[in-house]
Amino acid sequence: MNLYTDYLNEIEERKEQGLHPKPIDGAELLTEIIAQIKDVDHKHREDSLKLFIYNTLPGTTSAAGVKAEFLKEIISGESEVAEISVDFAFELLSHMKGGPSMKVLLDLALGDDEENAKKAAEVLKTQVFLYEADTERLKDAFENGNPIAKDILESYAKAEFFTELPEVPEEIKIVTYIAGEGDISTDLLSPGNQAHSRSDRELHGKCMITPEAQEEIRALQAQHPDKSVMLIAEKGTMGVGSSRMSGVNNVALWTGKQASPYVPFVNIAPIVGGTNGISPIFLTTVDVTGGIGIDLKNWTKKLDENGNVVRNEKDEPVLEEVYSVATGTVLTINTKEKKLYKGDQELIDISKALTPQKMEFIRAGGSYAIVFGKKIQTFAAKTLGIEAPVVFAPAKEVSVEGQGLTAVEKIFNKNAVGVTPGKVLHAGSDVRVEVNIVGSQDTTGLMTAQELEAMAATVISPIVDGAYQSGCHTASVWDKKAQANIPKLMKFMNDFGLITARDPKGEYHSMTDVIHKVLNDITIDEWAIIIGGDSHTRMSKGVAFGADSGTVALALATGEASMPIPESVKVTFKGEMKEHMDFRDVVHATQAQMLKQFGGENVFQGRIIEVHIGTLLADQAFTFTDWTAEMKAKASICISQEDTLIQSLEIAKSRIQIMIEKGMDNHNQVLQGLIDKANKRIEEIKSGEKPILMPDANANYYAEVVIDLDIIDEPMIADPDVNNEDVSKRYTHDTIRDLTYYGGEKKVDLGFVGSCMVHKDDLKIVSQMLKNLEKQQGEVKFKAPLVVAAPTYNIIEELKAEGDWELLQKYSGFEFSDLLPKSNARTEYENIMYLERPGCNLCMGNQEKAEKGDTVMATSTRLFQGRVVEDRDGKKGESLLASTPVVVLSSILGRIPNIEEYKTAVEGIKLTKFKPISLN
Repeated sequence: MNLYTDYLNEIEERKEQGLHPKPIDGAELLTEIIAQIKDVDHKHREDSLKLFIYNTLPGTTSAAGVKAEFLKEIISGESEVAEISVDFAFELLSHMKGGPSMKVLLDLALGDDEENAKKAAEVLKTQVFLYEADTERLKDAFENGNPIAKDILESYAKAEFFTELPEVPEEIKIVTYIAGEGDISTDLLSPGNQAHSRSDRELHGKCMITPEAQEEIRALQAQHPDKSVMLIAEKGTMGVGSSRMSGVNNVALWTGKQASPYVPFVNIAPIVGGTNGISPIFLTTVDVTGGIGIDLKNWTKKLDENGNVVRNEKDEPVLEEVYSVATGTVLTINTKEKKLYKGDQELIDISKALTPQKMEFIRAGGSYAIVFGKKIQTFAAKTLGIEAPVVFAPAKEVSVEGQGLTAVEKIFNKNAVGVTPGKVLHAGSDVRVEVNIVGSQDTTGLMTAQELEAMAATVISPIVDGAYQSGCHTASVWDKKAQANIPKLMKFMNDFGLITARDPKGEYHSMTDVIHKVLNDITIDEWAIIIGGDSHTRMSKGVAFGADSGTVALALATGEASMPIPESVKVTFKGEMKEHMDFRDVVHATQAQMLKQFGGENVFQGRIIEVHIGTLLADQAFTFTDWTAEMKAKASICISQEDTLIQSLEIAKSRIQIMIEKGMDNHNQVLQGLIDKANKRIEEIKSGEKPILMPDANANYYAEVVIDLDIIDEPMIADPDVNNEDVSKRYTHDTIRDLTYYGGEKKVDLGFVGSCMVHKDDLKIVSQMLKNLEKQQGEVKFKAPLVVAAPTYNIIEELKAEGDWELLQKYSGFEFSDLLPKSNARTEYENIMYLERPGCNLCMGNQEKAEKGDTVMATSTRLFQGRVVEDRDGKKGESLLASTPVVVLSSILGRIPNIEEYKTAVEGIKLTKFKPISLN
């Protein structure tokens, strides 16, 4: 009984951390526990019973298989446990959510014991997580005249698993808790530096916001036991940044309700709000758990007597409070009227938070149950040969006669399933779509694996063209946490059918390439839909949606995703690029000019950005589409020229071929299939059989933004504005400043060139600048450290072939080694250039970090507090975001350069090939 002894030791260790026993997912340990239950005199029997009943993970975990079989033994009379009656055994099976429990229930329902068969049937009628093996058994039994199978199928056809659920209460009482002023990033709710603990939900819950905030939430719950605590982003948006199921899980753990009394630390139904609503990805994740996300609109722009917006001395709109949601405010959500009340006072209409579909998610305890339920109902009706009755809210189908289609509307129409035949759908329609490419990254992948186990999925959907599991977020440091988690994740995903960054068999070299770059390469059709477990899943081919780990799991298991067709904002360019400007400056100027054009309103938020940058290859265009996450857009689409798209597809083919040569393809030959599809797409374009994706000339846009390149004279920097007296204006990505603002004086402590925002040309710029500066100054000395992390190994190989890597080596003081990966994160830096392993590095903030209190100049995407750099006493950490040449020069000077220093340093270097072009 060694495993149980080890488990007891772990329980004692967790007690010291204020934690309960870790949930059991392994068959071996549970087998020992069952043996102790069977031994009526065993000293650990009572504890073993509690662990078996209340602390075993359901779904397809190996422990779930053992638990289901033991419950079957009890039901069939092979084993007798006084504390677990037959009825209680059935109840426990009903909470196990598919997988082995379905097999056991079907065994019993289709077995010879009539009484148990009827009881099993009643439980099965409440279940929705059935897969092909389960439904085939039911179908075969029905066709062979089994009355129980017929009874179950008739129940499924009526969707009684849903209709028999309790209605959503008409009134939901809430008490408010202000989690912070301004935008609240998922880093506050689930810090990146705690990524290793995400699959241990109770442990990870300890890191939400602060221990003090957790105590305040508990105090509110004690004071208002009949109410739910609503977490609020005052004067901001809730859940911006990374797409983390763990963030919603933590909110649910502290403020939601337990999904099942027999499944530990899985809570549902969190309620969140924001003055500027909820980030689109975060809101999807809230839906997964049957929660509610409310756009509070409790602060609005102040108007003068003429109806004009009042502005302050900084030309920013002045906000005035419409109603207070200060911590401790008691409010009521009326789900029937779809209104928010304070006492008898109606505050706002919240019908967008309580659409018919969202009400179904709330009633069912999450969106998964509805997705799977609809599939089960369709299957049952088809098997019975009847028309499925209308039970679920019909999908909203918006069709405007005579109106053309935007690019995203075209993609959704092409990939839609279950819509009215022949109907053309526009923005606002609710659509189920087939997914072409799926990506899982390594710090959320463990949770995706858990979600797949929970929904009893065992193999990837055949609908999916390709799927990839990355190793980029844990690339920097191969520490004990990574060594414990990553091999296990890679094996699970490899077995499931994904292409994996690490080979569980160790036959090919570990690939720590940044997930977004890999997904951008394996997307071989601009009509594709991509789902990825990171907010920066923003491909420059197709339309890509960053998603929580659960939505990724759903896409992998079903090959589908459900969402409304978003509105689009069209972005075009005019004027001419100046020679000393980088494309990153165009990206930042887009955000700045958009905000100015629309009086401070972010018209990108929650919408698709359709950007017309057809002259750039996919790698370079990705710099724009990637940044759209920081623009708070739901996604983006790059409209490309024909020859540019073909060239991008050829590059993608060559990189997929390299993956094949490394031995990364699987038994389904997914990678070879992608090359074949790319060849087909190229031929379609060349022949005119299927033209490239273009919006219709008469498409309707929410807004159109024209960016004037002529007025971009200086490099543009996104500043966290850490000392802004208005707390809500800090760490937003909306403060875009030109170089001159800093007067050539602001000290820089560290430079970082890396993350998904850079491509091969950025690394070439680094080498060319260093060569330039040596020629001008006689030598290159760094007054601040410069960390350089290429996004992929392919880029490094290409730089080696072109001679740039040799130059980088010449100027560097450290170069990574795959044979000797770092086992500890770097905590101090010298004034040298570090050539780090491909991967996310400082941008992720879960392994490497700048020194506390540093001012960092970075090419990355995140400037949130504590992400790249933490504060220290008396000095706030700052992460300023800029182009590669600005970062390199800042590291060499130890300060932000002035414009003349910058122009001299980039003289003769071709920074970008971008030029605007009319595609209409």
